[in-house]
Amino acid sequence: METARNGYQKDLAEANVSPWTEALFAAELLLLHATPVYYGFGVPRGDGSGVVIIPGFLGTDIYLMELNAWLRRIGYQPYFSGIGLNAECPNLLIQRRLTQTIDQARKETRRKVHVIGHSLGGIIARAVAHQRPQDIASVVTLGAPFRGAVAHGSVLRVADAVRKRILDEHGGGVLPDCYTGRCTCNFVDSLRREVPSSVLETAIYTREDGVVDWHYCVSGDPEADCEVPGTHLGLAFNAAVYAVIAERLAKVHSASKSSTRPG
Repeated sequence: METARNGYQKDLAEANVSPWTEALFAAELLLLHATPVYYGFGVPRGDGSGVVIIPGFLGTDIYLMELNAWLRRIGYQPYFSGIGLNAECPNLLIQRRLTQTIDQARKETRRKVHVIGHSLGGIIARAVAHQRPQDIASVVTLGAPFRGAVAHGSVLRVADAVRKRILDEHGGGVLPDCYTGRCTCNFVDSLRREVPSSVLETAIYTREDGVVDWHYCVSGDPEADCEVPGTHLGLAFNAAVYAVIAERLAKVHSASKSSTRPG
């Protein structure tokens, strides 16, 4: 199967998936506040590690405030990405903004950093994990189509408009195929590779996704792939997602403790 790594794009509407179901994300936000997980009950406590969270396409850090507050509540040091609106060349976002945030988290916590990315933010998170494995403890993707750019036609049309704006704004500062799978920048090159074995990978997805094809959001490793019910947009406010995140982050520091114990 050809993927976006080779420049492939497909309209998800062909699969009869309706984006209108995504309106249900508001209900997921309300339900989140009614669950014990939201208040930190029944999930492993954090070890104070830094967690950088990255918004999805056309999103900003603002809509990740719930996730940020929850991570702090269960014992982690969360950091907003600082990338602003996620409608820019991913390579530039990493180089000019995200790198500084990760450096700050690494310095302040004196530990490797976890990165969590929603949708396009998850693709960026995977790229960072490959580029900086010495600084990244784990990467968690939420509905991130890292296996191919298969999304609803409306999303693809907006992405094309963003691409044209990037080329107009940056000119020779970006490659001609920027914002496509044909680009040869460090960001796309990172996506051609698997997440380093030293980084714990988690790919959370929903089969009810009305924005991207969930088949492209999984790694193929049953140990890493986690299915949850809900919408694409709602993955940032989903109690089942939060429970998985808590378990996976805890697995990293549990493994770290075991490795430092005297034999």
